[in-house]
Formats: sequence, structure tokens, C-alpha cells
Amino acid sequence: MKKIIIVDGGPRKTMNTASMLQKFAEGVRSVSEEIEVKTVRLYDMEYKGCMSCMACKLKGKAVNICKFKDALTPILEEVAQADGLVMGSPIYFSEVTAKLRAFLERLIFPWLSYNDYSLTAPKQIPVVLTYTMNANAEQAKMVYQSMGVIEGCIQRAMGNLEHVDAYNTYQVKNYDRYELASFPEPMKRQYREEHWEQDLQRAFDAGKHMAEQITSK
Repeated sequence: MKKIIIVDGGPRKTMNTASMLQKFAEGVRSVSEEIEVKTVRLYDMEYKGCMSCMACKLKGKAVNICKFKDALTPILEEVAQADGLVMGSPIYFSEVTAKLRAFLERLIFPWLSYNDYSLTAPKQIPVVLTYTMNANAEQAKMVYQSMGVIEGCIQRAMGNLEHVDAYNTYQVKNYDRYELASFPEPMKRQYREEHWEQDLQRAFDAGKHMAEQITSK
């Protein structure tokens, strides 16, 4: 059976990132019920980023899966065998959450050779990134610049990387309760009414596309 791992790097279970990833999963299932879709919520797990133990670089024992043992270990091992990978996160200070950043360190560093700077993942699979952000499309350029090194590593190692992002998203469900005067709720609501369903549809379509990719092999 084919398998897609969805990694949710957001803290909130019912907001933008979770909704986009859920639609992605629905898109996969619309193509085939034979594809297993596993969603991992990083905020439900206790783990660390790269510990610089260098166990993945030992002479004669170098590996491309992190050797540090904690709650993340079985997830990294599953990703190594998966047929597709999806990672989602809200954007904080122009970058993904600390939880997803720690996951990415543990995922990518073992791929990197310090002999020739090549990047070798356990297998090449399609990868989709979903960023949800308060920023607009123009401001999002800072996000892509900040994430450029990591995304470049994923692209080189996996050979396939796509984005399905949502801009100018709602930050809270009830703006009256918070000090958010820089983001007038009527303006946010109008943008959401014009774009949110389209964003969800794009996530659904991306799920369909990944499912079609992996079933055609």
C-alpha cells in the first residue's frame, strides 16, 4: 500500500494550517482509498531539534536517517519509507514554527554529506509545503527568502517540491477579543470570503495530484 505522511507543524487543531492539511488529505482519498494517509501533529509530541551528536556522520556507519532516539524517531523512519510527504505550518516572524523547524533539522541534516556536500534522501518522493500566514502575497517574499536554504535542500534531495500557501488568513475567530487594530476584521473577512474556499480547493487539488503521481508509478 502507498503511504503519504502529513506533518502538521501548527499549534491549533482547527485553524488555517490544520484545515488546509485536512483538505489535502481529502484530495488524496478522492483518488484512491488504497493510499494510507497518516497525519502527525508535532505539537502533540515531545522531541528536540538536531543534537549535533554527529552519529549520522560516523565513518563506516553514516546514515541518512537521524540516529538520535526520541518521540520523533519512528516518524522519521516512516517518512523514509513513505511515498509522499506534506508539511504544513503557520508563519511566525517569516519562518515556520519552532516545532517544524526542529523536525526539518532532524530530517535534512542526515541527508547532507560533509565529504562532498551532496544531499541524499532515503528515497525521492513528491513533497508539498503548506504555509498559512497573515502576510499578503508581496510580504510573503520574505518568508520564501527566509526558508530558501531549507527548501533548496529538500528540492535537491527529493527532486520534487511544490507550494500550496494561503495568504492574509484569519488569526483568530473573534477579533473583538484581541488587540489587533492593525488588521481590521472587515478587511480580513472580505479577503477570506474571496479567497479561503479557493485556498482550500487548491489544497484538495494538490492532494489529488500527489495521489495521482504516486499511483501512476
